[in-house]
Amino acid sequence: MKYNDLKVEKNTRPSRKGRGISAGQGKTAGRGTKGQKARTGHAKMPAGFMGGQRAIMQAVPKLKGFKSFHTKAEVVYTDRLNDLKGKVDNLVLAEKSLISSPYVKVKVITRGELTAKIDLETQFASKTAIEAIKKAGGSFKKVAILKKPAKKAE
Repeated sequence: MKYNDLKVEKNTRPSRKGRGISAGQGKTAGRGTKGQKARTGHAKMPAGFMGGQRAIMQAVPKLKGFKSFHTKAEVVYTDRLNDLKGKVDNLVLAEKSLISSPYVKVKVITRGELTAKIDLETQFASKTAIEAIKKAGGSFKKVAILKKPAKKAE
C-alpha cells in the first residue's frame, strides 16, 4: 500500500451554529451583534459598498484619457553625429550626452547634413537618415535594446 492510496476522511463533523450557549457558537453564532450582516439572508456586499452611502469609486472624479506605459524612443538628429567617428551605438551616444542612458530606445532622424563616416547601431532610424548615413559612406544596423546589468546581492 502506498501513502497516496490511503483513503483518509476527516474526523470532525461540521459545526452546528446557533444551537445554544454550551455549543460554543450559540446566541449570535459568530455574527456579532445586530446590523445588516447579522441578519439572515443577507447577500454579500459588492466591493466598495459603504452601507448605503455613496461608494468611494463614485465619489472620486474620473480622469479623461489613459496613461500609456509605452516608452517612447529618444531622438538623435543626424547633424549631431558629425563629431563622432567609427562605430556608434547607445554607449557612445550616452557617453557624448546625446541620450540620457545607454539602456533606452534610440531613433535617429534626419536634420541638417551628415558628413562623418559612421557605422550606426541603434534601435530605429528613419529612411532618410539611413540614406544620409550610406551617402556619407557609413552603415546602419538595427540592434536590440541593451539590458541593465542585474544588481549584485551583498
